[in-house]
Amino acid sequence: MSSPERSLLLNCIYKNPNEPIEARVKDLLSRMTLKEKLGQMTQIERTVASPPTLKNLSIGSVLNGGGSAPMERASPSDWADMIDAFQTSALKSRLGIPIIYGTDAVHGHNNVYGATIFPHNVGLGATRDADLIQRIGAATALEIKATGVHYTFAPCVAVCRDPRWGRCYESFSEDTEIVRKMTTIVSGLQGVPPEGHPRGYPYVAGRKNVIACAKHFVGDGGTDRGINEGNAILPFNDLEKIHMAPYLDCLSQGVSTVMVSYSSWNGSKLHSDNFLLTDILKDKLGFKGFVISDWEGIDRLSHPHGSDYRYCISSSIKAGMDMVMVPFRYEQFLDDFINLVESGDIPVARIDDAVERILRVKFVAGLFEHPFADRSLLDVVGCEMHRELAREAVRKSLVLLKNGKDPKKPFLPLDKNARKILVAGRHADDLGYQCGGWTITWHGGGGKVTIGTTILDAIKATVGDKTEIIYEQYPSATTLADRDISFAIVVVGEDAYAEYLGDNSELVIPFNGTELIKFVAEQVPTLAILISGRPLVLEPDLLLKMDALVAAWLPGSEGEGVADVLFGDYDFEGLLPVTWFKRVNQLPMNARDPSHDPLFPLGFGLRCNMDSQPMD
Repeated sequence: MSSPERSLLLNCIYKNPNEPIEARVKDLLSRMTLKEKLGQMTQIERTVASPPTLKNLSIGSVLNGGGSAPMERASPSDWADMIDAFQTSALKSRLGIPIIYGTDAVHGHNNVYGATIFPHNVGLGATRDADLIQRIGAATALEIKATGVHYTFAPCVAVCRDPRWGRCYESFSEDTEIVRKMTTIVSGLQGVPPEGHPRGYPYVAGRKNVIACAKHFVGDGGTDRGINEGNAILPFNDLEKIHMAPYLDCLSQGVSTVMVSYSSWNGSKLHSDNFLLTDILKDKLGFKGFVISDWEGIDRLSHPHGSDYRYCISSSIKAGMDMVMVPFRYEQFLDDFINLVESGDIPVARIDDAVERILRVKFVAGLFEHPFADRSLLDVVGCEMHRELAREAVRKSLVLLKNGKDPKKPFLPLDKNARKILVAGRHADDLGYQCGGWTITWHGGGGKVTIGTTILDAIKATVGDKTEIIYEQYPSATTLADRDISFAIVVVGEDAYAEYLGDNSELVIPFNGTELIKFVAEQVPTLAILISGRPLVLEPDLLLKMDALVAAWLPGSEGEGVADVLFGDYDFEGLLPVTWFKRVNQLPMNARDPSHDPLFPLGFGLRCNMDSQPMD
């Protein structure tokens, strides 16, 4: 860079934090070459983010996919070191534009070993507690910022209308109003906008907050038969009323970005739908942040995926896409992109609009003033205060579905001083299954995947000193014949999964869970706990055999929250966020459907200390 150029940059408006944001955006945009503008519209995976790439191409954003980390069990400081190194390279570019580093922190900072893992959204929806959800957002933001990350691809505000969908647990509820209530997590993540803040204009309060992302726009929870990346078949009025309404609440809280859904609406792929992305989201709803694709989302606009890459780029950008999550083949993306603009296929005005939106979010988030990790926050990752908050969330999310074979003789709360308690089921002592998908890896997995407390550990810590705990995943007939066993706690549930891996048309309890509950309950009074991201099939004879049943969803790292309620330190508060069907051939089935005949309706939930069940 020549001396005159350096002198000009030192005196430019965009570097002055005292100038209005829109003036800074306009000034910086006017200085950018086409190559730099297209670089800002590009998001790449951290494994291909070399220093020369970030510096020379003016890349706008870097992300890590699920499971992509600096190293196995990387510490918060390892993450901060890596991201700060990326930022250092980006700031060496001609204009010194910082990157936004993004991650899927969807139930806590879940890619980071040792971070607090909160219940997945379906469990949070069961709490109906908007204040709790906001506090979880604020705690998550602190843990995110401690590692140098600026941006989380959360919250998911999908309205899940069919539990066969593999992302059901990412949805707060099948009910639009419940999902709307839970959007307070945006204010937790980004901070609460001041009174009079313009609707649709991005907002990030300060250094302890992060850029949020409302996703997946729009209708991802309403696809035919719950097929992931499928087709939502419904008129616009229903799309707007059921699936779009939560975005209005996110926009009113200043959500900075919106991610587009892989799915289609009446056969039209959302990633190339100009009507929904531009006419509705940007023009009608007044969204001024940036719209981002999903992972290789534009590739899905051609078959095989990405085979006609120029068409994928052209159709998505012209539809209103501002930033593209490439994430790997950025060189081909940028080559094709610049040719499409120079040939006149994509108007320069569309490029300027996209880059203006991206720069606006970067200025709003304070990245030009504070581009690096705040190391003073490192100790908050997985701290005791946050774990206590997660424990509270677990307590409030538990839904009691049955309490005693005789309504006059409740089975719960359990006796802490019982002589002998049998605990069974692999989910009783498996932190990975307890946390579910999007934990350390994309799809999650079984085992001790991170730091936390299993339900078995929590039970052992809660009962009296003289109480004996027997744990057998699959109890033997000899064990069940022990007359000293006061009762059994059988914990069963789903494998960990994410996205299409979770699509399921049968919804039976995996790992022979139904058979295990029956086997134990025929011999010993039994409480069954279901660890799942959605309702599963509960056969009539299974319900008759068990004495009590709790839906614990995917509670995360703090199993103590389960024991707190089982043994009576707290009462149950959770209410079903979704309809619990009787048979899969009833699906889709939602509250207020004409042929509504559920096993348990939306809003069902018993308490130990009252005669009647609370309902929404």
